[in-house]
Amino acid sequence: MTQYGIAFAPLVPMFVLWLGLAAALVVVAVLLLRRARGTAWRAAALALILLALANPSFTRETREPLSSVAAVIVDKSPSQNFGDRTKQTDEARDALLAKLREIKGLEVRVADAGQADGETDGTRLFSALSSTLFDVPTDRIAGAFFITDGRVHDIPPNSEALGFQAPVHALVSGHSGERDRRVAIVSAPRFGIVGQAQTITYKLDDQGVSGERAEVTIRRDGEELSRRILASGETARIRLDIPHAGQNIVEIEASPLEGELTPVNNRAVVSIDGVRDKLRVLLVSGEPHAGERTWRNLLKSDASVDLVHFTILRPPEKQDGTPINELSLIAFPTRELFQQKINEFQLIIFDRYARQGVLPTAYFDNIARYVKRGGAVLVAAGPDYASQTSIWRTPLDTVLPAEPTGVSEKAFRAQLTDIGKRHPVTRGLSGAASEPPNWGRFFRIVDTRNPTVPPVMEGAAGEPLLLLSRQGEGRVALLLSDQIWLWARGYDGGGPHLDLLRRLSHWLMKQPELDEEALRLGTQARDLVVTRQTMAEGVKPVTVTSPSGKSREVTLSLSEPGVWRATLPADELGLWQATDGELKALINVGPTNPKEFAEVTSTTQALAPLAKATGGDARRISESGSVVLPRILPIHGSSVFEGSGWLGVKMRDASVVRGIGVFPALTGLIGLLLLLGAFAATWVREGR
Repeated sequence: MTQYGIAFAPLVPMFVLWLGLAAALVVVAVLLLRRARGTAWRAAALALILLALANPSFTRETREPLSSVAAVIVDKSPSQNFGDRTKQTDEARDALLAKLREIKGLEVRVADAGQADGETDGTRLFSALSSTLFDVPTDRIAGAFFITDGRVHDIPPNSEALGFQAPVHALVSGHSGERDRRVAIVSAPRFGIVGQAQTITYKLDDQGVSGERAEVTIRRDGEELSRRILASGETARIRLDIPHAGQNIVEIEASPLEGELTPVNNRAVVSIDGVRDKLRVLLVSGEPHAGERTWRNLLKSDASVDLVHFTILRPPEKQDGTPINELSLIAFPTRELFQQKINEFQLIIFDRYARQGVLPTAYFDNIARYVKRGGAVLVAAGPDYASQTSIWRTPLDTVLPAEPTGVSEKAFRAQLTDIGKRHPVTRGLSGAASEPPNWGRFFRIVDTRNPTVPPVMEGAAGEPLLLLSRQGEGRVALLLSDQIWLWARGYDGGGPHLDLLRRLSHWLMKQPELDEEALRLGTQARDLVVTRQTMAEGVKPVTVTSPSGKSREVTLSLSEPGVWRATLPADELGLWQATDGELKALINVGPTNPKEFAEVTSTTQALAPLAKATGGDARRISESGSVVLPRILPIHGSSVFEGSGWLGVKMRDASVVRGIGVFPALTGLIGLLLLLGAFAATWVREGR
């Protein structure tokens, strides 16, 4: 295609040219008023001078027309799998592309969007549109077609935000009058104090129906809490306790609605992070010794621990003649601590404590009951444990895991047993990988017999050093050496005293991450990680269920002693579940209630305002059961691109210059001859 035109390249600044034009007009006006001879020829000469200064040129451009570009964005989000939407979408895509490719000068770009990737929340079709047309100039964009169910979550606020001026059309799959039921969360807390109650407000939201009733089931961590009946549109509240730290997953599930699209969104999930209030620990020290400071420093450094520490310095039988009014020691509140408030403590530690007449036998009986009802006791034993005043010789013998027989004074290095290598309290301690472990030596160990549980740590000759026992609902730990302070001071290289003692105290206080038998779900990048902690030699396969209800069996492999793992793609947002038949784990990937499943009925209303603002339209493609598309027409010079039975694309006239020619009009010999001719004609006219 060749185009001709005239271009100007002035030889002087534009203001000079305009001044010259003004001066020429004044001269011509004066000549006209005086009716001077040769006025026309003088005006022509002045005009030629000004034209020469403007330097006109004749141009010839060879242009290659560019095609207009239309985008077709196909919705592949999970909600398109409901009913026959996938089939409708595929048929509409093929038919639309065939119609668009019949239009001459139109380039068609196709992109699939909205696929579930385990990260993106909602259907984002306009992001895909931007990516598809990012390299296309706006003057070449002819329009955009969306084949979708209408549930799009990144719709621009107005047509200006699109970045181009061309029609947007929405071809909506699905059928009018669809029915669906969902549970919508109105309000829910993100955090809660362990042991305290929180309130969740939810609503039964039915679409396409009214007046229906449903049975709603409430579960927490997979355990059913309650059931109730709600009517469509009714709002309800539930108040529930937060039983443990970490994620507490609450499921609110409504019974299915007859003829609904999917039961996936009949269940809403709320994840409440349990936060522990201060953990109350009672540390009771016997006679002062070098290791007492180690326990105190450890517990005081933990911001989550509220420590109560008493050291028995002056037993009742001690008589040294000191007047009572001169004693500065605080009386030990035994009755208050071991009878009235014993259940307020999560852990009681006896550090080299022997019976000194301070605690009556009845209080030890209280402590034994406290353990069996869910409490925890740690005994850091020294020679006191093997003495005649040992706490073993109290009602505590029913919960302590080993009977003392004596004390051995010898150097040894602590070692992990096979069970200890798998136990979460001792697994992977720094220095344990070498043989013998790269730890400092101890010089004293309490000899025992008849242990009720195998030890997790032992001495050089296999004597039990650390025993961890479950008694009823509670837990007991027995450390049979009082010299762990040598590790704290770095003697002989020291050892991992902080890790060991912190894990030990947290296991006793029932921190879930230190349970011996546990099934957990986690995420790593875009993968779901299934972890099985066990003390057994092997594990069973785990059945993993995705948010959409698809189940698969996963075989775990040993990653470290006591820990088995497997990974699989986390390709769906929502609540994932795993079970091996005995244990169950839950995790919510992404938002607790994904937008994709919040509203699943198809609609033209969401995209209609934007489509109308661009001159396009949003209409269904299958009202009568079969897919029927409107005619697609190329439109030039109009702002309306839709009508009864047709949709239009905006054809552009964009082109690119492939060649250009320039011919100066008033330069060289031609310009000189024209100027001389004008002056000569003026002279001839005036000479008559």
